[in-house]
Amino acid sequence: MLDPLAAETLGGGLGLYSVERTGYGYKLTFGDFIQPPEMKKWLDDSQAQLVGAPAKFGVLIDMRQLKPLPDESQKIMEQGQKLYKAKGMERSCVILDNPTTTMQFKRLAQQSGIYAFERYITARSTPDWMTRAMNWLTKAEDPDK
Repeated sequence: MLDPLAAETLGGGLGLYSVERTGYGYKLTFGDFIQPPEMKKWLDDSQAQLVGAPAKFGVLIDMRQLKPLPDESQKIMEQGQKLYKAKGMERSCVILDNPTTTMQFKRLAQQSGIYAFERYITARSTPDWMTRAMNWLTKAEDPDK
């Protein structure tokens, strides 16, 4: 298992996303306005990172800087959510700051079947968001309670 602070990173050429393997599983970071070609590259990079993934893992998704996704990018994101679930994702926590993006990702999680074990934290109103997220991913302590 990797040190929780250590990370192996793959990322988009334009800095719109990164995929990091961590001690608890994976950290995904998304920013700006991601068009379908860049989202497809994220899916391909995710497939590469998930080779040899642990049987069960957590995923922290930092979307504080992400703008709402266009329809085609949403479809690719949904494929990615299903991929992470199929490869062993046990819990995930999404950190957001945009109400439209929050609604969009809750809907996508329902469609992809991961909603029941995904939690959403609004960073702006939750100063200890990282602690809450890590407690959910590593200890199953629900940040909503």
